[in-house]
Amino acid sequence: MNEPYREEVEGFYTSDLKKQPGEKVNAWPCMARSSSSSGVCFSFLCVFLCLSLLCQAGNLLGHPQCLDYGPPFQPPFHLEFCTAYENFGCCDQEKDNSIAAKYWEIMDYIDPQGHKLCGRYIKDILCQECSPYAAHLYDAENPQTPLRNLPGLCFDYCSEFHFNCYSAISLLTGDKHIQECCETNKTRFCNLLNLHDKDYCFPNVLKNTDLNHNLGSVVEDRKGCLQLCLTEVANGLRNPVTMVHANDHTHRMFVAEQVGVIWVYLPDGSRLEEPFLDIKTIVLATPWVGDERGFLGLAFHPKYKYNGKFYIYYSYMDKKRVEKIRISELKVSASDINKADPHSERNLLELEEPAANHNGGQLLFGVDGYMYIFTGDGGKAGDPFGTFGNAQNKSALLGKVLRIDVDGKSTTGKPYRIPPDNPFVSDAKARPEVYAYGVRNMWRCAVDRGDPVTGKGRGRLFCGDVGQNKFEEIDIIVKGGNYGWRAKEGFECYDTKLCHNSSLDDILPIFAYGRNVGKSVTGGYVYRGCESPNLNGLYIFGDFMNGRLMALQEDEKTNKWKKQDICIGNTKACAFPGMISSYSKFIISFAEDEAGKLYFMSTSYPSAYAPHGYLYKLVDPARRAPPGKCKLKPVPVKTKSKRIPFAPRAKTILELLNEPPTTQPPGKSSSTGVTRTSSSKKAKTTPSSKIKASTLKPTSAGKKTQKIKAKDKPKPKQKGKVTKVPKPTPAPSSTKKNLRITRTKKLLHRK
Repeated sequence: MNEPYREEVEGFYTSDLKKQPGEKVNAWPCMARSSSSSGVCFSFLCVFLCLSLLCQAGNLLGHPQCLDYGPPFQPPFHLEFCTAYENFGCCDQEKDNSIAAKYWEIMDYIDPQGHKLCGRYIKDILCQECSPYAAHLYDAENPQTPLRNLPGLCFDYCSEFHFNCYSAISLLTGDKHIQECCETNKTRFCNLLNLHDKDYCFPNVLKNTDLNHNLGSVVEDRKGCLQLCLTEVANGLRNPVTMVHANDHTHRMFVAEQVGVIWVYLPDGSRLEEPFLDIKTIVLATPWVGDERGFLGLAFHPKYKYNGKFYIYYSYMDKKRVEKIRISELKVSASDINKADPHSERNLLELEEPAANHNGGQLLFGVDGYMYIFTGDGGKAGDPFGTFGNAQNKSALLGKVLRIDVDGKSTTGKPYRIPPDNPFVSDAKARPEVYAYGVRNMWRCAVDRGDPVTGKGRGRLFCGDVGQNKFEEIDIIVKGGNYGWRAKEGFECYDTKLCHNSSLDDILPIFAYGRNVGKSVTGGYVYRGCESPNLNGLYIFGDFMNGRLMALQEDEKTNKWKKQDICIGNTKACAFPGMISSYSKFIISFAEDEAGKLYFMSTSYPSAYAPHGYLYKLVDPARRAPPGKCKLKPVPVKTKSKRIPFAPRAKTILELLNEPPTTQPPGKSSSTGVTRTSSSKKAKTTPSSKIKASTLKPTSAGKKTQKIKAKDKPKPKQKGKVTKVPKPTPAPSSTKKNLRITRTKKLLHRK
């Protein structure tokens, strides 16, 4: 298409033409009038070309989407005018009132008979801005496609409207040349409003059972896989092991790398050039693929806003070359809110690690204000330490969930206090710090914020516990609970003798899965954010080794948990601006920000020194919160360090759809990560993620890891009469000019 033709085509879609008043504008090529046969042929040729453009725009498969490119929503208040969309659509009360005002302004120019004949049509057409498929109706799914003035109408409906109310066209669009072209030519007008996909034109879109079945619910494919989308948030990270917020209303995100560096990310997506904390020289980390040692945990004090305290968990080697775990307290710098004071470190607890694996690493504060520490069982395979292993030995701190009060000191000189209601404070054979035991190597735990309305679930502690060689499990931590290891693994016995003698009161997982599903669980979060209300109550987690994302939903009647796979990158469901189609395979950790949005971190090469880590945000493409409900007002932060703007590396789905097809050389792959479009498909990996077994450290089973394996026509009525011609009507009110522009864990195989 040559450039002059493109400019003329845009005239149909936009009402704000860039011409001087009184200057003739050839806004649509098929509007050229000529008495010659060549002129007629040119007009038909133009219609053909225009339809070709519309068909090209229709190549993006339709999905629920509004004119602002976001998913539809449930209006918080009753809609008085466009009532067909009061349960789900793209209009809130303010937008509904705006459309109603536009309607009555138009109807002021129509006589009483026209009111009766044309009122319904005009209302229907105007209200398509509220349709959950508004973007498709207006060709707005692709930002590179010019926006229509009028929605796509099915031909029969359009013909009926034109027969009865053709004079109303001038009231619905201010483009005079469209008026001249189409007020007297029904076929041309309806061809222009035609959509390539007949299922999506109005009113067919209302009758299509496939399009309206479970509209607004989380989309599932035929196998029950939940269709979610991703946005890239950060990249270039060296095995990002955790991301936390300080709960200080600044909405900053603190991302920690396994090597011992914590970065500050601001609400605008930029990263500060200078790190919050850098203790690389202290942290014990190696470039070996799968090495579990390093910086492993970070938690901010519940009153960080006032006391500036935070806590870290990392591996280090003492002067005697003994490997240990250290949990310590630090403070923020008095001169810079975005810098920690490295000289403020106060050691709280040190544990000797008998092996290089199973180092635990989670720190978090419960709703009770106490700090919970999750330690591994000491490593090797099968917890071989002592008669019953570390995990079952309540006098050892390994293989445990510990709970301490960091705001006090004990009478014995410890730099923390023991909560008086800890379950074993009266047991002389147990360490008073122990809150729960019998855990193998819990990797990534989280506190449930609770339902935002009812508060149900608030305070529950969810953990992923990595299995030995059969099962991975998800647990809810309870005070005094025995989680079975090493007697049990998942729901089955591991050590037969211990298992037969174990208590019937052992706490079983809420869910466990075998090697056919994954090999190394990464615990996640219960979604409680505002942006994606459909996800409320879903526990979302993953598997490090195969890159699988999963979700658990609780049945409130039976208290059983049902697992569903999560599929990412579906080009139909996720064809929104900014969404990407793949992610790096090795899922290291999950996170939530201050607003409750959910993220995960992964890498294509799990080495502590390899800068191949990414941070992704999960998005539900089916439904969002109403506009304004989730609006954030971060407390401003003064920055002394240079801000580095975010530069995404992954191509978005819309960019990929608009790319011309390329021929890939034999044996080459352009994949940058996992594209999970079906739970039955294997994850794709980059060549760098095909890691040689010889580069891996021996696992807990004493063997080297195997190679990581790498979508009846209505009867016309009498015509209505228009008595006046109003001023040109602007384009859809929700559309701005800019819319028209060409538009380790197992760091880790913790086995």
